[in-house]
This record gives sequence, C-alpha cells and structure tokens, in this order.
Amino acid sequence: MDGEDASGESSSSNQQANWTEEQDQLKKKLIAHDDFPWKLPSSTSLPQGSETLKYVGGVDISFSKDDSSVACACLVVLELPSLRVVHNELSLLRLRVPYVPGFLAFREILQKMRDDEHPFYPQVLMVDGNGILHPRGFGLACHLGVLAHLPTIGVGKNLHHVDGLDHSEVRRSFQLKENEGERVIKLVGNSGFTWGVGFRPTLSSLKPIYVSVGHRISLDSAVEVVKMTCKYRVPEPIRQADMRSRAYLQKHQLRLLKDLEPLD
Repeated sequence: MDGEDASGESSSSNQQANWTEEQDQLKKKLIAHDDFPWKLPSSTSLPQGSETLKYVGGVDISFSKDDSSVACACLVVLELPSLRVVHNELSLLRLRVPYVPGFLAFREILQKMRDDEHPFYPQVLMVDGNGILHPRGFGLACHLGVLAHLPTIGVGKNLHHVDGLDHSEVRRSFQLKENEGERVIKLVGNSGFTWGVGFRPTLSSLKPIYVSVGHRISLDSAVEVVKMTCKYRVPEPIRQADMRSRAYLQKHQLRLLKDLEPLD
C-alpha cells in the first residue's frame, strides 16, 4: 500500500469514527413518540380547523456507476392524498465515505426551505435507510431527524441482524396461515424490545420492507404514513426520490465527472 492509499484509508477511518461519536451524542436527543402539531388524515376525530398531514417528504441518494464517489441527493415532497409530487430538490456531491456526509446534505436543503418559509416544507420525512432498527439503535433516519428537528421515518429494504431478528424468519412469518391477512408484523427482538415492523404493501407481496421510528413520531403513526404512501413495494416519496436522482445522474453523467472537484 502506498502512502496516498494509507492516508486515504486513515481519513476514511477517522471520518467514520467521528460519525459514530456524533451518533452517540445525537442519540440522547432522540424522541420516539408523536411530537408534531398535525393529525393523520385517518384520525377518527379531527377538530374543526385542526392541521392535517398534507406534505410528506422522501430522500434518497444515487451513486454514479462510473465513479462511486459522485452522487446525487434528492428530496421530493408529495401531497396527500393524491401522492402528486409538488416539489423536488437535487444536490450533486462528491463523497469520501458513502452516505455519511451525503445524507447530511439534506439538512442544508431542509434548512433553506424552512428559512424561505417554503410552502411545501415537509411535515414528515421518509428516509431510505433505517431509524432505530439499527445495530447502534440510531440509523440515518434518526440522525437526519434529530439534526433537522423533523419527524422522520426509517424505511429499509434489508433487515439488520439486531437482537436476534432475522430476515428469513420475518418472510416465513408472513407466509404462516394465521398471518395470511396481515400486512404488518412487529419486529420483536430477543430482548422483548419492538424495533419496528415488517410491512408488505399488498397481501401477495413476498418481499417486506422494514419500517422503524426515526425521530418525533411513534411506530404506529409511522406505519400509518407508510400505508398512505405505498403504491408499490417502496413508499412513493422514497421511490420518487430514487428515480429522480438516478435519472439526473444518467442525464448529466459526463458533465458531473468533469465539473465536480476531484478528491484530494
């Protein structure tokens, strides 16, 4: 290994260590219950004049196939109940460590929207990544939620092996006769703690997604939001963010590789 490679690995290791330390500090501020002024549209009693959930955001990051350090972060805002995209923001990045600084770019986008009193500022944000369903109990959805002081929901396509939870076992549970009419199965670990839920948008779905609390929202409310936004396997806010970031990278690939500053 030459000096340059060793220096690069050391920098990445230091950045990862700083990220872990920051996670531990931010975890102390995590709120895992409903802490928002709006009501879910599905609420049985809506007082006259009460604020309801109307704007749901979704974030995702796509990486260049030619250069994995080049990425596009996309935030979209959808309107309920139509699921129509009313706003989207794109940010081009060059990353040393995938996802670590990338997802923090969303904090800057959200802060600018808040400062500008943007009419489509999301009331809740869905993150393509886990919330408390994470080996450290504090995934990307938690991190971004605490930093942005925004209700967030973690949506993972894969299940972390935490507290005895197993992806294959969850899929088998959905196939049991007593669960054939269930779209939601709670993920209870060996400790007895409920980490999140396995969710399938339709009863015929074979691949569940994994929903967990990010910040300032309860698991029950998070599941309700997911139900309202799922047209396909992945909730529409995240699906739209994924499609738009991929399309932007593909369209502007050559210019991005040329214009973005190279890593030191």
